[in-house]
Amino acid sequence: MLTVPGARLHYELRGTGPLLLLVAGGDGDSRASAALADGLADRYTVLTYDRRGLSASTVDDPARPTTLATHADDVHRLLAALTTEPAHVYGSSIGALIALEHLSRHPGQVRLLVAHEPPAVQLLPEAERAAADAAQGEVEETFATEGAFAALAKFVVMAGIDPADRERDAVLPRPGRQRQANLEFFLTHDAPAVRRHRLDLAALRSVADRVVPAVGVSTGPIMPYRCGVLLAEALGVPYAEFPGGHNGGVFRPKAFAARLGEVLSSGKA
Repeated sequence: MLTVPGARLHYELRGTGPLLLLVAGGDGDSRASAALADGLADRYTVLTYDRRGLSASTVDDPARPTTLATHADDVHRLLAALTTEPAHVYGSSIGALIALEHLSRHPGQVRLLVAHEPPAVQLLPEAERAAADAAQGEVEETFATEGAFAALAKFVVMAGIDPADRERDAVLPRPGRQRQANLEFFLTHDAPAVRRHRLDLAALRSVADRVVPAVGVSTGPIMPYRCGVLLAEALGVPYAEFPGGHNGGVFRPKAFAARLGEVLSSGKA
């Protein structure tokens, strides 16, 4: 457990080798990244954690809004507590946005970042951005009127997530009291923060050689995929394709781990 301003962060380490931080998407905690981490632990010391407000990571004031800059500072403090060397980083969805924000602020801590389908709506053309904002607003309205799991159902559609697009033995998140609590925190704080967040593209261009934007081969041309492609264009770097869709790291962890190891070891898409 690491104490940071306003919170305590639960984290886990497994494996041996260079440090690799996994920053989960959605309401995912360290357990959501467990299968992916297991597939990389023969090559890396894999760091997973519960974002503040999720599962075992508590916050001092649950009513205080959480920004992606706060999450990025948590990443900075985690890495500073565990290593003095630049680390590999993988982030998915909101986790990719957090990792990109961290890189723009603390480039010396990152060896290479793989940013999988970050919902960076600022990159979208105006009409697509308006549609994405409207869809996110609908998810938040559904949460307010019908609850967390009804909002999750809309989010799954928005992200193009296909429950059948998975490895046979993949362990999927299950409904329960902890999942509901995580969803409620995510929808109250993190989802609105994503909609408001704007990346520092100038800072990221200065370290573009350390960024691999990534997309899922079966995501389809929806908002998260488009943002991954447009990030690559904005930074002037190629993007990498990964198995599965928007949540391929959870639904296809074996194939995803193999591809991630390949990209990290080569340092390019």
